[in-house]
Amino acid sequence: MTDPAPAAQAQALPLSRITVLDLTLARAGPTCVRHLADWGANIIRIEPPESGGEDVAGKRDGFDFQNLHRNKRMVRLNLKDPAGHAAFMRLVEKADVIIENMRAAVKHRLKVAWDDVRAVNPRIVYGSISGFGQSGPYGKRAGVDQIVQGMGGLMTITGLPGQGPVRVGIPIADLTAGNLLALAVMIALFDRERTGVGRWVHTSLLEAQVFMLDFQASRYLMNGEVAGQAGNDHPTGIPTGVFPTSDGMINIAASSARVFERFCQAIERPDWPQRPEWSTQNGRSKDRKAINAAIAEITQHKPSAHWIELFEEAGVPCGPINTIDRVFADPQVQHLGIAAPVHSKRLGDIKLVNSPINLTGLPKGIRTATADAGEHTDEVLRSVGYSDAELAKLRAGGVI
Repeated sequence: MTDPAPAAQAQALPLSRITVLDLTLARAGPTCVRHLADWGANIIRIEPPESGGEDVAGKRDGFDFQNLHRNKRMVRLNLKDPAGHAAFMRLVEKADVIIENMRAAVKHRLKVAWDDVRAVNPRIVYGSISGFGQSGPYGKRAGVDQIVQGMGGLMTITGLPGQGPVRVGIPIADLTAGNLLALAVMIALFDRERTGVGRWVHTSLLEAQVFMLDFQASRYLMNGEVAGQAGNDHPTGIPTGVFPTSDGMINIAASSARVFERFCQAIERPDWPQRPEWSTQNGRSKDRKAINAAIAEITQHKPSAHWIELFEEAGVPCGPINTIDRVFADPQVQHLGIAAPVHSKRLGDIKLVNSPINLTGLPKGIRTATADAGEHTDEVLRSVGYSDAELAKLRAGGVI
């Protein structure tokens, strides 16, 4: 049975009345579901009975799988078997949302596509993530994060000038697509309150990646300019970048005229803004190398902590460049509670990455660690009317 304490916690959260059937794999789909799970939705993850101990996100007890699939109930169900498909459709009747990131051919072959499920439940919100879109010349292709980082232009603007294509250090296309689909699902649920019917909402890794090009994309669309690699230098904010100190490196962002003047006062170079070539943003941009070298010549002689304190007092944005261990040791990160504790039956007391969303008056945290495969199969199927005898028959037939 479900632990009553986490169940009671979920009931206090905004999405507690929403039931979600999770058919996702890998990272993009689970990222979407994780948002819904963290804010109280009743998540029922459907996994095949023959599922091994390893997913694209790694082994079940691994850090990645655990971080993606907390706050869920786990069901093993063979959707290829008619009895398993019938059981799934019985769950669909009472569900509010389905999330999937299968290739189009797979969901149609399994008969769990949008047209299949809305015939059973017209109120269902059906959320999909694909590599390149649900239709079009690439609609049938499988897509993964790094391929889309390249196709979506990101690798040509990441890295040092002339370095060649560089992948961003996080799976940004996967994560962004998941975040956007969670937003789309909430829009569709809100719309359902008006219309009484659900919608198919979908995005793709490619759409998410191009969307994230943001001002470089609009610069091209409006001015025809193709951005290139700028390294640690901000394309427009001068000076903004990475500068050496006597014990490491720091980030400084003195991009506007007002902040640049405060910066120059702080480093005791009030004459710099008076130089004709540095008195305007365009001038500083054209003379980027010279101004960066002049700053580096000053900052390299004192430690990072000195400059961070000095610039903070002067109102100049700055900060250290932390390794991941230092990120979680940072007092502000600790204050924000990003590392959330949770107890796992097999792994003991662990910490995972908490939701970054804060709602006034509502607690956030991780209620349950990732469950065992099939841990809640009987419980969930009983909730839609299956008897013990029927469950035994399904189990004997390898359906669950």
